[in-house]
Order: sequence, then C-alpha cells, then structure tokens
Amino acid sequence: MTAIRDLLDRGPTLSFEFFPPKTTEGRAKLRSTVDRLEKIDPDFVSVTYGAGGSTRETTRETVLDFCEHRTFPAMPHLTCVGHSLAEVHDLIDDYAANGVRNMLALAGDPPDDGSPAPGDFRYALELVEVLRDRSEMSVGVAAFPEVHPRSANRDADRRHLAEKLNASDFGITQFFFDPDHYFRMIEELDARGCTTPVIPGVAPVTNPDSIRRFAGINGSALDEELWARLEATDDIDERLEIAVDAAVRLIGRLIDGGAPGIHLYTLNQAAATVRICERIDIR
Repeated sequence: MTAIRDLLDRGPTLSFEFFPPKTTEGRAKLRSTVDRLEKIDPDFVSVTYGAGGSTRETTRETVLDFCEHRTFPAMPHLTCVGHSLAEVHDLIDDYAANGVRNMLALAGDPPDDGSPAPGDFRYALELVEVLRDRSEMSVGVAAFPEVHPRSANRDADRRHLAEKLNASDFGITQFFFDPDHYFRMIEELDARGCTTPVIPGVAPVTNPDSIRRFAGINGSALDEELWARLEATDDIDERLEIAVDAAVRLIGRLIDGGAPGIHLYTLNQAAATVRICERIDIR
C-alpha cells in the first residue's frame, strides 16, 4: 500500500472519504458506492471514526476490507477521545500488521457536558508522536481553514496547527465553501515556516440539512446564496446539479491556486462524486 506522503510528492491527489456502515443495508449501499467510485481510480480514501471511538471496529473492518479487495490505499481515522495508550498501541500494531500505511490523527469531540475527555490523550499532536514512535506510517492531521471552533483565537489556532503539521506528513481540511478561507490559512502557515501540504476537503451539498448541521459543528460559514438555490427546488436532479456545479467551481479555484489535491466528502453517496470527477482535471 502506497504512503500518502509519496503520492503527494508525485502531484495533486484525488481522494474520497467514507463513513463505516452500521447496518446490513448500509454495508450493501457502501459496496455499491465504492464499486462506482473505484472506477475513478482515487489515489486514496479515508474512513471516519465515530465520536469517542464508537465505530472503532467497523472502521477497522471497512479499512481492512478495502485493503484486501480494492485497488486504492485506505486510511483510517483515529481520535484521541476515549483511548488509553495501550489501546492506541494495539490499534497501530494491528493496522500495520495488515498493511495499512497511512493514518489520520484527530483530537475528536469532547463530551457534550464540557467534562474532560476520557483517555490518555488530549491533542492530535500526541497521537502523531505515538504514531511516529510506533510505526513508519504516513501521518495526516485535520485543519480548519476558518479556525477550529474551540480555538482561543486565530493566532493560537495557527500556532498549534503549524506545530501539528510540522510533525506530520500532510493535512486534510474540514469542508468550506469560500476558497479564500483556505488560501488565507496557507498564507498564515507559510508565514510561520510551515510548508506541509494541506489537502482541501470539499463537500457537495446534496443534503443541505445534514451539511448545515455539520457546518455548525465545524464552524464552517455557509454559502447562503447556494443554500437558497438548493432549498428553492424539490427536484432531486436539479438539486444535485446545483450542488455539483458549486463543488466544481470551488475545486477549480483551489486547483488553480495550487492546492495539492482534493478530498471529497462522499457521505457514502456516489452520484455527486461521479459527476464532479467527470468535470474536473486534478491529475
């Protein structure tokens, strides 16, 4: 399995994100989605990790199934919340023994009641350090172009982000809708001497309600004009085309501006991703 750091050295990458299914129906749907998207030949895919490690086993099962039966590298997410050092060691060793060469290290969401997160880790940088000591994996981290919602201020956010990226091989952003947010983040990181590649994440707005909810959690500003157009129609095909058009325009701006790749949030749906990839030329 190819390391993502090596893929990025070759040129812009195209990658997809999936979430692990919870039901038999969900597993069948994911297989159908991946069957279609595999034909696009993504450079890699990632598989999310539920809050507090709630999808730990299904994330593992999905990643190892991809490794065994698919042509692309699969990268599991791993969060700090709820894990002891021994558990993280076991996870890393297990993934490495099964040929996984990439990991996305994330802080994860703390408990809703504001209490300290359980486990031996608090920051993603701590996971990065363990991954470096324990394995030879290519390590990625998350970036928030509009700053992390729990950051004290913009300067502190960029200082911590630069430190985290400097210890890693690459970053992947949360989704956003204004490319200026991404390019401003890159300029601020560059001013701190951080040149680690950061892949922008793009989410086609095929489900406005879900994306609005996720945006509220991530602190991502919505494109209200786009939402108005989406919510003005009940026609599924028209809404899909509006979402695809918006994503294609955003991706064009990002690639023209020098982004090292594009990471598409699929929500385990194929239609929008297929149409987008038919209209963009990343590689």
